[in-house]
Amino acid sequence: MLQQRSSEFPNLLPMPANGPFELHLQRRGLFSSDVAAYDTGRPGYPDRVYELLQQVCGLRTGSRVLEIGPGTGQATGDLLSHGATVTAVELGPEMAAALEAKYAGHNLSVEVGAFEDVDLVPDSFDLIAAATSFHWIPPETGIPRCADLLRRNGWLALWWNYFGDPDRPDPFRDAVTPIFQELAPSLIDTFPGIAFLAGAHPHATDAQTRTSEIDASSRFGPVHYEAIPWTGRHTPAQLRALFASYSPCLALPSADRARVLDALEHLAADTFGGVVERPYLTLIYLAQRRA
Repeated sequence: MLQQRSSEFPNLLPMPANGPFELHLQRRGLFSSDVAAYDTGRPGYPDRVYELLQQVCGLRTGSRVLEIGPGTGQATGDLLSHGATVTAVELGPEMAAALEAKYAGHNLSVEVGAFEDVDLVPDSFDLIAAATSFHWIPPETGIPRCADLLRRNGWLALWWNYFGDPDRPDPFRDAVTPIFQELAPSLIDTFPGIAFLAGAHPHATDAQTRTSEIDASSRFGPVHYEAIPWTGRHTPAQLRALFASYSPCLALPSADRARVLDALEHLAADTFGGVVERPYLTLIYLAQRRA
């Protein structure tokens, strides 16, 4: 079992009345509305993620990888650089087009559509990877489908960037909270890295629930979990693009969204001297399909 970080996170906020997945279904199609912001703002993942994929999951040259929700390729490029042949399933056609253009000539094929609906061949993948995306898929159907698509003894790898770390100081988060209180109070409860201050329990950090969801399928062996701390560094423009790529911000009316983003960019430039450093975590869950 991989080492588990012992941080304590507050309790989960009440879910929408129509069910815990309702908000996700409403918002998961928003990302294609600003592909450039997503591509500019979203960081990649620490090297430790790919070390684990190699050491635990057997990622190597020739591995057949299914990537769920690749966005504009924040993990795709690293999977390809490790010699994998990648089939990527992307919901948004604009995102898919950007991904195909970025990695033209590589061992990449892109399927456009929801993971639940795209036609894929069972028992055909050595590894299924979902990088900051699997929370958009109902686990009660998504996890069994992953088991169906994996070859015998193939691996499921789910990981998320969490844009904060309650165990380390975060001056930018502290400075942002008053801006949200003034311009868009709803964001305090929903933005990654800020939500835990308001009592939310971020999806990725809930190791017990994420593990239980995989275990509930009875299709996988023991879940390996690791929390990887790292530091994100952003220019004001990158910081603006990062926040612009979050679904709660994409869901704002355009005028409110612009005011919030302007304020964040000015804060990064004027108060933080043009470089914002923030403490981040990557939470990774690995499980092998039972033979």
